[in-house]
Amino acid sequence: MIVGSDISRYPNTPKPTCRGYLHKRTQSAILKGWRKRWFVLKHNGYLHYYKHKKDEGKCRPLEVTKLEGAEIGVDTSLGKPFVFKCVPQAGNRIFYFCATSNQEMKRWLEAMDKAVHP
Repeated sequence: MIVGSDISRYPNTPKPTCRGYLHKRTQSAILKGWRKRWFVLKHNGYLHYYKHKKDEGKCRPLEVTKLEGAEIGVDTSLGKPFVFKCVPQAGNRIFYFCATSNQEMKRWLEAMDKAVHP
């Protein structure tokens, strides 16, 4: 597996399409709320996320989700600005993300849309 920090050793590896911090909604039985996580959208259409930016390339991602065929769009149901959701084709999970600005949200939506429709 080739990850972000291996790019110098493998110069032909494509850089991730999009990367950055987003807040992800947590809805487990124990924890509820928003957690800041480091997201990396790879060229192969898989979205990886880590607890921290420094974990990319050093640790396994907390989760990897295939975006091809997913439903992606702005979400206003939570009453919070810059929220968008992702409903992957596989599984019955809905991811809610919150960006820091409208521009950042649009950047992620455009990148994810390309992964959804390769």
